[in-house]
Parts: sequence; C-alpha cells; structure tokens
Amino acid sequence: MTETVGTASGRGKKAQGKSGRAAGLTVERIYTTPGVHPYDEVSWERRDVVMTNWRDGTVNFEQRGVEFPDFWSVNATNIVTSKYFRGAAGSPKRESSLRQLIDRVVGVYHRSGLEHGYFATEEDAEVFAQELTWMLLHQVFSFNSPVWFNVGTLSPQQVSACFILAVDDTMESILNWYREEGLIFKGGSGAGLNLSRIRSSKELLSSGGTASGPVSFMRGADASAGTIKSGGATRRAAKMVVLDVDHPDIEEFVATKAKEEAKIRVLRDAGFDMDLGGSDIASVQYQNANNSVRVTDEFMRAVEADSEFGLRARMTGEVIDRVPAKKLFRTIAQAAWECADPGIQYDGTINDWHTCPESGRISASNPCSEYMHLDNSSCNLASLNLLKFLGDNGQFDAARFRKAVELIITAMDISICFADFPTEPIADTTRKFRQLGIGYANLGALLMATGHAYDSEGGQALAAAITSLMTGAAYKRSAELAGVVGTYDGYARNAEAHQRVIRKHAAANDDVRTFPASSPVHKLATSTWKECLAVGERNGWRNAQASVLAPTGTIGLMMDCDTTGIEPDLALVKFKKLVGGGSMQIVNQTVPRALVKLGYQHEQVEAIVEYIGEHGHVIDAPGLRHEHYEVFDCAMGERSIAPMGHVRMMAAVQPFLSGAISKTVNMPEVATVEDVEKIYLEGWKLGLKALAIYRDNCKVGQPLSAGKSAKATEKAEAPAPVEARPVRRRLPKKRPSETVSFTVGGAEGYLTAGSYPDNGLGEIFVKLGKQGSTLAGVMDAFSMSISVGLQYGIPLEFYVSKFSNLRFEPAGMTDDPDVRIATSVLDYLFRRLALDHLPYEKRAQLGIFSADERTKQVAGTDYSTGYGEVDVEGLRSSVDAAPAAEEAERTPGAAPAPVEVGSSTELLELRLGKAADAPLCMTCGTKMRPAGSCYLCEGCGSTSGCS
Repeated sequence: MTETVGTASGRGKKAQGKSGRAAGLTVERIYTTPGVHPYDEVSWERRDVVMTNWRDGTVNFEQRGVEFPDFWSVNATNIVTSKYFRGAAGSPKRESSLRQLIDRVVGVYHRSGLEHGYFATEEDAEVFAQELTWMLLHQVFSFNSPVWFNVGTLSPQQVSACFILAVDDTMESILNWYREEGLIFKGGSGAGLNLSRIRSSKELLSSGGTASGPVSFMRGADASAGTIKSGGATRRAAKMVVLDVDHPDIEEFVATKAKEEAKIRVLRDAGFDMDLGGSDIASVQYQNANNSVRVTDEFMRAVEADSEFGLRARMTGEVIDRVPAKKLFRTIAQAAWECADPGIQYDGTINDWHTCPESGRISASNPCSEYMHLDNSSCNLASLNLLKFLGDNGQFDAARFRKAVELIITAMDISICFADFPTEPIADTTRKFRQLGIGYANLGALLMATGHAYDSEGGQALAAAITSLMTGAAYKRSAELAGVVGTYDGYARNAEAHQRVIRKHAAANDDVRTFPASSPVHKLATSTWKECLAVGERNGWRNAQASVLAPTGTIGLMMDCDTTGIEPDLALVKFKKLVGGGSMQIVNQTVPRALVKLGYQHEQVEAIVEYIGEHGHVIDAPGLRHEHYEVFDCAMGERSIAPMGHVRMMAAVQPFLSGAISKTVNMPEVATVEDVEKIYLEGWKLGLKALAIYRDNCKVGQPLSAGKSAKATEKAEAPAPVEARPVRRRLPKKRPSETVSFTVGGAEGYLTAGSYPDNGLGEIFVKLGKQGSTLAGVMDAFSMSISVGLQYGIPLEFYVSKFSNLRFEPAGMTDDPDVRIATSVLDYLFRRLALDHLPYEKRAQLGIFSADERTKQVAGTDYSTGYGEVDVEGLRSSVDAAPAAEEAERTPGAAPAPVEVGSSTELLELRLGKAADAPLCMTCGTKMRPAGSCYLCEGCGSTSGCS
C-alpha cells in the first residue's frame, strides 16, 4: 500500500473529517480488482451447523442454511456461526451469512474512518473497505473476538479483549476493583492488575491494627470471578494477579496456589470431584487467576550473587525484612514446579521498552501476559495468518505482508474512535494513548512449510525478521496517521522516550543474523524501520503501542490456522470435521509442503505422509533423512521440542514487539525444580518480558474417563463405611505363569507374571541387570512389593496408571510390536501387564491398546460393540463434499477418525497412549488444546483466556 499525506486531486471527492482536514491516506489496492466486489470472486455454499456435546450427544447449537465460501472448513463455519453471528437464535433477524457478518463490522470501520478524516477521498475509503473485506473473507487476518461480538450491533461497541486495572491501598479502591473486574468478565474479556500498592500483613493500619495484606483480598476477587464465570458469560473469566518481588507478603503470595493444589490432591483422594469444572472444585481458592511475580534486575542479580534482598514497606518504602534472594527464587520455582504458578514478569526489561514512562510505570499485564502498558488501559488485537503470505515458490511475500499490516493497523486505530469501554478511567487512558496489538498466527506451520525446524537458528531468524517487519510497518503507519489525524494525547510528554524505544527496535533489527530464507524479509524490515524513524521524527506517532503476540484461540480457528500465535504444531496428525457429519484424521497439509521444500520427490512424499498417518511421527519414516527429523518436531508427541527451544524462539522475536508474548513453556513431568529455575533465569538473560511454565501432570484438575459420573453416583449411593482390614489372598503352590523377554533402549530383561487359577494376576518377577548387582536387587524388591500389593487386592489398573509414562533411562525403542516405544522400563512393564491381564474397557480408559487394536481403530472399529458400520454419507470433505473414502484415497495419510476422539488433542492421546494435560471444554465436553498460555476448544471455539 502506498499513501500520501496531503491533497488528493484526481482521486474523487475529498473526505472531510470533523476537523475539516483535507489531508488523508491514499489507499492502494493489495488484493482487490477495480469494479469487482470481493464477494463475487468466490464460490458460496449453504451449510447446516449442528454442534453437539461430544460426551453426551446433546445439541448445544443449531442453525441451518448458513452461507459460507466453499473453501472455509467445517470447523471455521461452526465457530463463526455459533460465536459471532448476532440475532436471536431461530429468528429471521439472526445473521445467516458470512457476508452479513463482515459487512456489519467493515461498515462501521468504513463510516468511522470517513467521519474522522482518515482518508484522502471517499474513493480511498471505499478501497479500504473492499481490501478489508477481501482479507477477512480469505482468512488473511482477523480482529479479536470482541469486535465480532459487538461492532455494528446495538450492544456497546467494545473492541478490546485485554484490560489492565489499578488498585490502591484503600477499601474504596479494593471494592471498586471487584466491581470493574465483574463488568469486564461479564463482557467476555479478561483483566490483570498489580496488588503491590496494598499494604502487607506485616504493616500497621492508621487505626493501629494490622493490615490484611493483598492475599486476603485475592480470595474475594477469586470468588467473584468464579461466580461470574458460572453465570454463562461468553467465555470463562480470565484474570492475572501480579505482585512485586519486594512486597513483604511475596512468600505467602507465591504459595497460594501450590497450597490449594495440595488441598485438591487430598480431597481427590478422599473421593471428591476435583476435576476442572467438577462439582467440588469450587471449594478451593485462587483457581480463577494466573499469578505472576514481578521481579527486578536487582533481585535477579542478587540471585546470581547469592546475596540478600530487601522486602519493602508499601507506605514508606523502607526495608522491613531481608531474605536470601536465592532461597526466594527457589520458592518461586518450587511453586511453579508444583502447580504451574506463579509465572515471572521481568520488570526491568518491561519498563526499559516503555514508550510512555513520563505517564506512569508498567506494573501489570492482561491475563495472558502479552499486553503490558499503563494501569486502567486496554488493547484491541488483530492477528495475521502468516501462511497466507507464503507463495507457491516457497518464499515469504514480505512486500505484501507489509502492505497488509499497514491497512490493518489503520483499521485498528479507527476502532478507538468509535469504541466503548467498560469504565471511564479505561476509556480515558485508551483514547489518550491508543494502544494497539497487531500480531500473527500460524508461525509453526509457516516454519515447517519452509523447511525450518522450530528450534533452529534459521527458524528463529525468519520469525525475528517477520516480527520486526510487522512492528516496523505498524509504527511506520502509526507515524503516517499522526501526520493525518494527530499524535496520541500523551505523545508530547513522552516524545523522547518513545523515539528512544523505536531506535531500540531498529537497533535490534540490525543485530538479527540472516539466512537465505530470512534475508529478503530482514532487508525490507531494515528499510521499513529507517522510514519509520524518519516519518516519526517529523510527525510523532499515533499509537503508544503497536504489536503483541496473543494466543489467537478462537480467531485462529476462524482463519483455519494449523498453529496458534507463536506456538509450534501440536502434532503431525490432526482431527478434521467433515461436511454432513463424521470426521477424519489427516496428516497436516504443511507436512507434504515441507517435504517438497526439502527436495523429496512425489513418490517419497506420499510414502512418508502415509507412514506419518499410520504412526503419528516421522521416526523411521521411509526415505526421510535423519537431519530432517527436527523440521517435524512438535509441541507433543514422539519428538517434542525441548523447553529451551520454546524460550529461544520467544527471545528471537521479543525485541520486535511493543508488548510481550502469550506462551507457556511446556516441561516434561520428570523436569526438576532446578530446570524451572534455569528457565526463569535464562528468560531474564535473554531479554523476555514474561515467562510461564507448565510441567506435565503437575495439576490434579484434569479430565477423567467416561466412568467419572458413574463413580460420582456410586459415591453418593454408598452405604456407611465399615471399618475393615485387607486380607491377603495367597497364590496356590502350583499356578500358571507366563514369561516375556523384552528389550528397552538396548537393556534386556525378562518379565514373569504368575496368575491365580481364575486368571487374576497375583505376582510378578522382573529379571534386569546382572545377578548380584544393585539394579537386580532393587528390581527384586520392587517385584516383591507389587506382588504383595496384588495379593492384598490392589487392582492392577491402579499400578498401571501410576507407573506407565514414567520417564527415566533406559528408554526408547523396544522389541515388542504392541509397545514400540517406552519412556522407561517400568513404563514398558506395566503396559505389557495391562495388555496381558486387563480387559479392553479398562485399557481404553488408560489409553493402552495392542497394535492390532490400533490398526482396527484407524479403520473405524468400535471394540465395545464389535465392528461398527461406517457412515459413508456422513464422511464428506469439507472442501468439495466428496465422499470421505475418495478423500482418503486422494490424500495420503488420511483415514476415518477413531470413534473415541473428538479433537486433535484426543487423537494425540490415542496415538501416545497417555493423557494430555488439557481441560475438557465446559461448553461441549471436547478435550481442549493449548493456545499460548490459554486453552482452545476445537469443537466450539471456546477459550480459557481473553483474546
């Protein structure tokens, strides 16, 4: 897009703003054709949207005859129809076409842009509207959800998803905090705030009593958020609570959620329903917020030096206690290891990149930690689909990307002119500073399609160059807008600081190491920053912030993205819904694209994709070179990306973002507290603004099997407990047994299992290691303890659930066709015992299947009823409505999805044979998938976050 600031002779009637200015933007076409409306360039079709609860089959939503382009997936159609169409369900006034939705939103942006003098002529405004329509129609980008919910309706025109509140050390302010959060949650958005101004429990009140401290007030806010969440708002309440590391109550704050997690475990073991959304989970506290500690550079240096650190009184600032910094840092890491909270926010880095320090410090963030700016402010988001800029030649179209960013930023700034806000202080701050948050999705898919490993220097360089170009183009357009409609109100006071931060961005761009794929993008980014600085020095800037990286949950599904935000791919095999019903598992379409980019021939690509479709990973795929394995590494699966790989990617793009990054660094269950410390320390050294971790299985609140409700009923109807002692049932002198030889990661051993005459397992013997060795002795003792437990009546399935998926060496490939890969010897042993001694129903709940059973599942077999019939009529492609069987023949690696799954996460669980750490959707019951620091439901589009 090219633009001029000044007169617009020869371009039609001049657009007059409220101020009477004739100056405005001249808009060049990017995608559209003069005289042809974007809607006329696509083929439309009518579809029926019927969304059911995956668990019980009840219909959650139904609307028939909706109109969408034929290239939109079933999932995107379902999400948009159920989430974003406005009007009473079943009434003729309800929207029924994507055209109506886009026109409703774009029409407001078009009219408001004209009204406020953004365009040189009415013709430019029309081109702007058509370009915006084309990009939304073709899933090039999307505004955040509140725009689709509210713009163009009779509701308040709220466009922001992210809010930061302020709370002071007065009861009036604290009660107002509860009220403001409630209003924000009611509208389906999220809020964050810093409680560090509230006096600690170690300080006195003016009346002479002792202060309650911030943690006590967190209880009331948590209960309020839980109540509003349960009231059926658009999405769950999402909130962030931050406390400074020098607050005297910091240790109490750090321990809050870890203590509650311990309580959850005790209640669960006592038989209470402590799942996410469970009937008894409301009895524990602090579960509706993400907690973060705001650490200073002074504190982190004290950790490195192993010195003491002072905790300061809130009212006077004096040091009232001194603690060993390293011990406090270990306490933070220990709590995160136990329950994933608290995260870390690096105060020094955050405020060093602050464009408006004269107007106040940055003390908090939104719930997902990507938006960070002044208290009582908000940010509206939009995200680009990066894969839409990858040409057939495998090159990223940097020039078109820059033009798209410029047009989208223009639209985002226009939205502040007509937007409504939940409180007057938020409205005032947002209108004065005009914070925006442009970002992107599908980075993981883009890197794979271009043949880059996510955790590679080449992949990180490409991500850095794209992010730099995005923010440079956004600020360049912001400077051009400042010349047309003026700078933000707070700019004059913060001009020097704002210019300094822009120079820091440009300097960071100069430090990016380039590779062949990233070099053209980086070159354009360099020239863009140069232009940005020149125009900004002349005009100033229109926006105090321009870019963030949000989770892109629901809008990622709307754009049919394979990956969300900055995340890598979840897995190589995906769950795909089909037109007319049914589903299919299919290898990600970026995989064959990547293989072609890496130089494989058509026949090789088909063979590799077929192998991935069958096995779910690339290990030992026919013809695939080992050095290319890393290109297909995912967030989960046989080859998962190491935690530091996620941190390095965040560090690569952080210098080019106004805000921060919504992302959780996933760590394996066997990770240690020291590993968490290392991650948090490296995040500070690498210049991140915020960081959070999640260790597998660290939380109790995970979904149970289908037997959960039955268990609850059984608990309710159980008679009064009778005290009894377990009785040991010894095996007879002569009993049947079976010996299996095995190899795990090169370690050889033997498993002998002895059974009762009625076929119940009663003892095991494990031979591993040389006779007389420590390992052999430990395994003998272990076998004896398991055998005695079995004879006392402990169910085998209990042992299987406890010991399967344990990770330690030796681990790796086995010689057992039913258990090809084991994470440890114990993992193998108890999977083998389950296969030999447990019925199918119990193994299905544990996710353990034989090779034959997995093969039949892929073919569509339901083992609970024998061979099920395939609904051929329901298996239709989401693109051309061809029968699924033909689609499978045409697409290597495609097959009907197993009947037990309802999402990509559940399909991955079936592949891995173990549960994923993700909650069930509270709307439709589907297992959600990670999206940034939130979770996303592929079934209905619900998210656990705020974007």
